[in-house]
Amino acid sequence: MVSWAVAEDLPDGDPTGAAVGPRPSLASLVARQSGTVAGLVAAPLVVDEVARHLGTGPASVKLRSGDGERVGSNEVLAVLSGPADTLLAAERIVLNVVGHLSGIATATAAVVDALAGTGTVVRDTRKTLPGLRAVEKYAVRCGGGSNHRMSLSDAVLVKDNHAAALGGVGAAVEAVRRGARVVPRGLALEVEVDDLDELDEALAAGAGLVLVDNMSLADIAEAVRRANSCGARVEASGGIALSSVARVAACGVHYVAIGALTHSAPALDVGLDWDLTGPFGPAT
Repeated sequence: MVSWAVAEDLPDGDPTGAAVGPRPSLASLVARQSGTVAGLVAAPLVVDEVARHLGTGPASVKLRSGDGERVGSNEVLAVLSGPADTLLAAERIVLNVVGHLSGIATATAAVVDALAGTGTVVRDTRKTLPGLRAVEKYAVRCGGGSNHRMSLSDAVLVKDNHAAALGGVGAAVEAVRRGARVVPRGLALEVEVDDLDELDEALAAGAGLVLVDNMSLADIAEAVRRANSCGARVEASGGIALSSVARVAACGVHYVAIGALTHSAPALDVGLDWDLTGPFGPAT
């Protein structure tokens, strides 16, 4: 990620930063608001890659906080020191990465707090930006959440369109079982259902984990009761927000799946404050 981010932002150098030159500089990475941090581990990688890419002098990053930690407003997360041209070229990439991933971690941590004491685990989805799935899911873990499958290859999840293509939930599960020769053994099997009739069909087909999608709270609670009687677990999804997640958890579900953790989390506001009293000189 760092390699292509630097190549994207510096295809032919940084003429503005080059005009400033390599004068020794110092800057602090600061959280402008409270939240949970993720992506700090990328900061030293970015400055190293920028220096290599531009052929400028090396810079150092001293972390004051760690990924997964909760920080307050105006808290210094890291101190960067080195040639100004290196730090100026690295600044936006560092802010983009830390802000985006910390936003995901902060949103996840808020849901984890809302679920405290319920026994329900929040999981992410595959609703991630292309190329950023690994780091976005890492940010979910930094916030205390859990990852669902990393790719389509990681599990068997029979969704509504699979069922529609194969003539129903039961038929879709049976088709998966018949395809055992081409489906790697040992993969988890989860079945998505839209109502209690489909739930019964999935349970009768032997599903051990059912994903109840966009059901009412009453139907979710009933789905949990029926699944528990069969020794199956329940995951809830579909429009679950911070304001509603505790009520969903109270139905007894084992998991809640929230795609918004990765596709809609606002970035945490972070900035790079330069020490203008030092060798970098006064602002102009």
